[in-house]
Amino acid sequence: MTAGGSSPGDPISATIDGMKQGTSIDVAASPDRVWDVLVDVERWPEWTDSVTSVRQLDSGPLAVGSRVEISQPRIPTGTYTVTALEPGRAFTWEQRQPGSTVSAHHECAPLPDGGTRVELSVVMSGAIGGVVGRLYRKLTDQYLAMEATGLKSRGETIAP
Repeated sequence: MTAGGSSPGDPISATIDGMKQGTSIDVAASPDRVWDVLVDVERWPEWTDSVTSVRQLDSGPLAVGSRVEISQPRIPTGTYTVTALEPGRAFTWEQRQPGSTVSAHHECAPLPDGGTRVELSVVMSGAIGGVVGRLYRKLTDQYLAMEATGLKSRGETIAP
């Protein structure tokens, strides 16, 4: 997959109770630089139109257990909890609601040329996760593409 999100030939994993979508993009910046941009979550609205506001609900750097309130256009504001974090490499956060869980994974991998491959994915699971995933499929693809291209632009142009 590329920064354009899912296209007819892209693999999308869907089951009766869930759906996974994702994208990847190569960034001409070091993994450390891209990671710094990625985990500075309160500044996401500066580089992606898919997020209108982000507020960390806990002090300190992003860590397992950290809670983050995220507002996005056309999606209700939600609180995400970091469930996994590999410093400098990847983090996952989840929003749980009755009948569904939204899990978003963010990963930075080094490339041989010194750049970074960023992989972003969203899994919607639970009793109504598959239905919600299908309803939001196009919007999710758009937001994943916005986040990937925005992160690429920010990582490549703004000095640390």
